[in-house]
Amino acid sequence: MKLVTFAYADGRHHIGALRAGEREIVDFTASGEAMFADMLSLIDGHDAALDRAHVLLRRAEAVVEARAVGLLSPVPEPRSILDCLCFEEHLMNAGRYAHVVTNGPPLVNKADGPPPIYRELPVYYKGNRFSVVGANADIVCPRYSRFLDYELEFGVFLGRRGRNWTVDEAEDAIFGYAIFNDVTARDRQMREMRGMLGPAKGKDFDTGNVIGPWLVTKDEVPVGRGLRMRAWINGDLVTDGSSAAMMHSFPEIIAYASEDETRQPGEFIGSGTVGGGCALEHGRFLQRGDILELEVEGLGRQRNRIVFQDTAA
Repeated sequence: MKLVTFAYADGRHHIGALRAGEREIVDFTASGEAMFADMLSLIDGHDAALDRAHVLLRRAEAVVEARAVGLLSPVPEPRSILDCLCFEEHLMNAGRYAHVVTNGPPLVNKADGPPPIYRELPVYYKGNRFSVVGANADIVCPRYSRFLDYELEFGVFLGRRGRNWTVDEAEDAIFGYAIFNDVTARDRQMREMRGMLGPAKGKDFDTGNVIGPWLVTKDEVPVGRGLRMRAWINGDLVTDGSSAAMMHSFPEIIAYASEDETRQPGEFIGSGTVGGGCALEHGRFLQRGDILELEVEGLGRQRNRIVFQDTAA
C-alpha cells in the first residue's frame, strides 16, 4: 500500500491509501476507528491494522480525489530520525568539493579512499523530528546560510518495538519506505563539524527534513535489486544513481541501532545520500526559486520550491 497523510480544506488531517493510478485516496480515518487516527496509530497497530487497512482499501467506501486535498508528510512527526552515510561515492565526491564552501583543501584524497569506519559501522546522526515537511512544501533556506543543498535519500519506518535484534529480526521490524531529502546548510554544517560533534544547525532548521509523498509498505518495495534514484533542478536531470551501492543494508543498520537500545515503531532511518545525490558533488548549490524534484523508484516523487528569507543581521 501507498499510505498518505492528507489535509482537508477545513484543516482536518486524515490518513488513507492511494488507489491504483494515484488519483484517489481511500480515507481510513473516516471509518472512525482509533487505529486510523493518524499514521503512528496505524503503525502501532501492527499486522491487525494493516489487515484492516487492506479491507478498507478494497471496499473504498470513503474516497477523495487526491488533487482535492493537501498531501503532508506520511508521518508528520516521526518518533525519531536517524540518518546514515551509506554511499561511498557521495562521501568521496562531497569531500573533494568541500573547498567550494570552505575555501580550504579537499577533505578527502581519492587515492586514499573513504575512512574505514564507514564500512566497519553504519554510523548515523540524529535529526530533528519536528522539522518534517511533505513532498510539495516549500523548502526555506535558513537565514544564516548561503549554500543550501539537497540530499537524495530514502529511508525506512520501523513497525516494531525491540532491542538487540539480529539482522533477520531487524528486517522483520521494517514497516515501509519513503523518499527522504536531508536538506543541508553546507556552510554551517562544515563550520560546526570542525568541533567533532553534530551536525546541528547545518541540518536542524524548519523544513529541513522532507519525507514523502507517501509511505510504501515493505511488501511493495523490491529493495534487494536496487532502486533507481534521480533528482532534477528546474527540469534538468542532475542525479541518477541506485540504492544498490549502499555499503550497509537497512536490516544491518537497524540491527546496529538496536544494540542495547530499545527501538520504537514510528522511528525513521535514512540511507544517507546516493552517489551524485547532492548539489555539492556537482560544484553548485540551490538558488532562490529553484524547483527541486527527487524520485526513488516505486516511492513516488517530491517537488519542492526553494525559498530564501531575508539575510540575517
